[in-house]
Amino acid sequence: MNGDYSEDLKDLLLIEHKEKVVKKGSFLFREGDLADSIFYIRSGRVRIGKITPDGREITFRICSEGDYISEIRLFCKLSTYRVQAKVIEDCSLVKIGKQDLEEKLLLDTSLTVGFLKMMGTQQQQTQSKFRDLVLHGKKGALYSTLIRMTNSYGIEKNDGILIDLPLTNQELANFCGMSREVVNRLLNSLKNDGIIKMDNGKIFVHNLQYLKDEIHCENCPVDICRMD
Repeated sequence: MNGDYSEDLKDLLLIEHKEKVVKKGSFLFREGDLADSIFYIRSGRVRIGKITPDGREITFRICSEGDYISEIRLFCKLSTYRVQAKVIEDCSLVKIGKQDLEEKLLLDTSLTVGFLKMMGTQQQQTQSKFRDLVLHGKKGALYSTLIRMTNSYGIEKNDGILIDLPLTNQELANFCGMSREVVNRLLNSLKNDGIIKMDNGKIFVHNLQYLKDEIHCENCPVDICRMD
């Protein structure tokens, strides 16, 4: 789990819950489903995203082992999910009901603080991503996505950072909110300039500073500038 709230949240798993095993390709929930639960991932990966009115898929983040998926509104009447959660790698999960969670948070101040920290960090991550999409256009969307991926999945090497997450160009395009053709063109330009290369289906970033300079990177804290 990312952030400085993991220790505060350890007691969430003491709440009455259900254990689930969910296969790749299934959905934990879709847009419009009743938002009545949060989830804790013991293993596997889940993609949080949204389908636009024109049918394009936008990926906000990928949740993995140790992460919570908490797309609910607390202490108000039940609403619906505004995003979807698709399992992209077989998952073992814990499902905690909204009502049980709220009862526990009312009784445990430290747990409440940790939960608010987590939700605040996730909100900042989403706002930061949308800021880059709006302010820096298609190139900025790709560059900021690559920067976030180095923070989330990067492995330091002698001559750069390997993003240890196999992605198709279409999946990368989903993160950036644009077409695969545009991503292909931008990636080829970066490869031709020696900024990145492909390494067994994964992206290797040779010059991270170039990407940061191009979008006037504000050097946000790493727990904000992430994809997970």
